[in-house]
Amino acid sequence: MVVIGGGQAGLAMSWHLVADGVEHAVLERDTALHTWRDARWDAFCLVTPNWQCQLPGYAYDGPDPDGFMVRSEIIDWLDGYRASFDPPLREGTAVTSLRPLGDGPGAEDPAGGFTVQTDAGTITADQVVVATGGYHTPAVPRLAERLPEDLHQVHSAAYTSPAALPDGPVLVVGTGQSGAQIAEDLHLAGRRVHLAVGNAPRFARRYRGRDVIAWMHDTGHYAKPVTDRPLAERTQDRTNHYVTGRGGGRDIDLRAFARDGMVLHGRLTGVARGRFHFAADLAANLDAADEVYNGINGLIDEHIAAHGLDVPIGPSRYRADWVPAADTGPRLDVGDVAAVVWATGFTRGYGWLHAGVFDGAGHPQHRRGVTAVPGLYFLGLPWLHTWGSGRFAGIAPDAAHLADHIRERVRARCRDGR
Repeated sequence: MVVIGGGQAGLAMSWHLVADGVEHAVLERDTALHTWRDARWDAFCLVTPNWQCQLPGYAYDGPDPDGFMVRSEIIDWLDGYRASFDPPLREGTAVTSLRPLGDGPGAEDPAGGFTVQTDAGTITADQVVVATGGYHTPAVPRLAERLPEDLHQVHSAAYTSPAALPDGPVLVVGTGQSGAQIAEDLHLAGRRVHLAVGNAPRFARRYRGRDVIAWMHDTGHYAKPVTDRPLAERTQDRTNHYVTGRGGGRDIDLRAFARDGMVLHGRLTGVARGRFHFAADLAANLDAADEVYNGINGLIDEHIAAHGLDVPIGPSRYRADWVPAADTGPRLDVGDVAAVVWATGFTRGYGWLHAGVFDGAGHPQHRRGVTAVPGLYFLGLPWLHTWGSGRFAGIAPDAAHLADHIRERVRARCRDGR
């Protein structure tokens, strides 16, 4: 059996396979857990509390369960997980092609199985778990090509610190978790920041005496399967809510940043005649993020009332005390900034996976990671089963679910003499 990907999802799957005595190899193109070292900025920290750091057979047991591990602590914790059970890793082994055996999607061959082509040779596997995550290739809009060659540009995956950027104002494009936190990182360093605000939602860090994630955990919100949600929410491409664990955890309030000197703009739509052009949606995007914030607080209020909990009283609604003077933000010429940080997400990269498991948009189709191709699974995707599926705490139950399927398939093949 083969597990593709040596991140936390791949290691979680390997833990179950090791425990079950299933022979397997974990193939990792780079080094295990490399994204935590290579694709996180210096001041990066978790936005989920440490008590949610739970992988199969391994949970956070440090002194600050309600805190938020910083980058170096996350790396140490994950290195400890790897050392706890010694997974059969093959690092520096890139998978270049995965194909079901036979002429069809795998079921046509009585033996089933897959051909896994790597840059180190070919492997035949009866089952394969694709645990490469949902964020593969940094996405930079084509309009970046219209900017001067000498203007410093970096994607959020390669951003490290304010000091690594040229002196002068910085334009950050995008307000998902990375964009909002990088804008804050630059702002706290005293840099002049222009922020192109998208439609990402937000939530409060703490409300009525507790971390909001703890409240939402108690309501069962994170455990609700994606199939119980409206069709509009059943996508891997939804932008995550912005909040931060920095400094012990706090809200990210873009309006407060604006009061303190950050310059907000609407979505970046183009570059022409030496000027950035922004959509007239700044006020609408800020209002929409606040409505999500208020809606989540309202859900917590309902939970507290329904259970008669004796907790501090707090207003459920955030009320804006700063509004933009213009929906596009002020004029911004290309020459007014020294650097652009593209916090514009990632694209999927499954060109090597040749199996009929994708929809028209390139999303893997599955039921909690189990595809229609016998023996082919996905793990570690956002919304694989629940909102929490892409987080440490959500990977564990999803890996256990796949382990059940894998064990049953192994038993069936043994019964059939295969």
